[in-house]
Amino acid sequence: MSISSADRAASLLEDSGALADDVAELRHRLHAEPEIGLDLPRTQEKVLDALDGLGYEISTGTETTSVTAVLRGTAATADDGRDGRDGRPTVLLRADMDALPVQEKANVPYASRTDGVMHACGHDLHTAMLAGAARLLSARRDQLAGDVVLMFQPGEEGHDGAAVMIREGVLDAAGRRPDAAYGMHVMSGKLAAGGTFLSRPGSTMSSSDGLVVTVHGAGGHGSAPFLAKDPVTVAAEMVLALQAMVTRQFDVFDPVVLTVGLLHAGTQRNVIPDTARFEATIRSFSSQAKARLKSSLPRLLESIAAAHGLEVTVDYIEEYPLTVADAAETRFARSAVEELFGPGRYQELPNPLAGSEDFSRILAEVPGSFLFLSAVPNGADHEGAPYNHSPYAVFDDSVLADGTALYARLALDRLASATC
Repeated sequence: MSISSADRAASLLEDSGALADDVAELRHRLHAEPEIGLDLPRTQEKVLDALDGLGYEISTGTETTSVTAVLRGTAATADDGRDGRDGRPTVLLRADMDALPVQEKANVPYASRTDGVMHACGHDLHTAMLAGAARLLSARRDQLAGDVVLMFQPGEEGHDGAAVMIREGVLDAAGRRPDAAYGMHVMSGKLAAGGTFLSRPGSTMSSSDGLVVTVHGAGGHGSAPFLAKDPVTVAAEMVLALQAMVTRQFDVFDPVVLTVGLLHAGTQRNVIPDTARFEATIRSFSSQAKARLKSSLPRLLESIAAAHGLEVTVDYIEEYPLTVADAAETRFARSAVEELFGPGRYQELPNPLAGSEDFSRILAEVPGSFLFLSAVPNGADHEGAPYNHSPYAVFDDSVLADGTALYARLALDRLASATC
């Protein structure tokens, strides 16, 4: 007997609600014991424990403490008996697991017990929700018309863990490339009231590059700058020139965001140092702008240094590409949200976000979408709530059941649609 879409939705919501306490308990344990980067042994152990006995084919990374879990669905498909398992559709669901080097100042009972480390970006929620979805999907293997790959990823916060997992074979874990891939990210403020899902087709998040600049001068006494070559004033001129460049040479409708976050020179106020160093993060929203930045920024800095008779070393570091959501997969994800929770729970982002994501590497290989879920506490003003990466960021447990249900619904329905 076939199960209607409405009945599937009701069943998922009921079961995800029943799991809510378990998912929250896992989230709290992850939050209390955060880890940074590509090596997350205690986090990996918690994920493996959560998956134990659910029937997944488990593999772990060699370069990272990643976890890849494959669930083989048992529902019949049109390809069965023709070309075997290789013909069955596959869906990938991703959760990142790493924390940030932030000292937690939020007053929650499950606060970080690790000094200087905090789940300030909500990755503990992602991991717990996907672990909860693993249970929902395991109980519905007979409804899965294909295979599901769960991607538990370390190192999203600046360590490019997605690239490592791709290199280690996550996209081929089920025996064939996924037909679709979905990621989700909670937000602690700004975007919308708690419980709202958001996304958009096309450019969803900016690309991210890094700029490391060292100005080489000649040190001397602060009272006699004409006898030295002062790198500090030249570095200061460069910082201002970079801001002018991105507003004067780049289209306002294809913007660039450049922020100098590190500036260092000298050891004492009356000593002109030999060098001055600064670093910047660069966000752009098109491949054309990204390519122009790579060539134009070093040229500008080299010209300024030469004008003052100094030299400069410029390292332009290409980091994460633009996150681009497939239009059809984003429409599908929107439908999944609205069928589960009603149309009022989805909003389309008017513009891409200036943050960056290494899930962009997955979406560059596989059509898919990336959704945001507001986890602003009930009754809080989302405009004024501390934003992701803040030491005061608080993510409400009330969204866990809904995120768990949506992960599972995306896999179930996308596999079903691939076999229609």
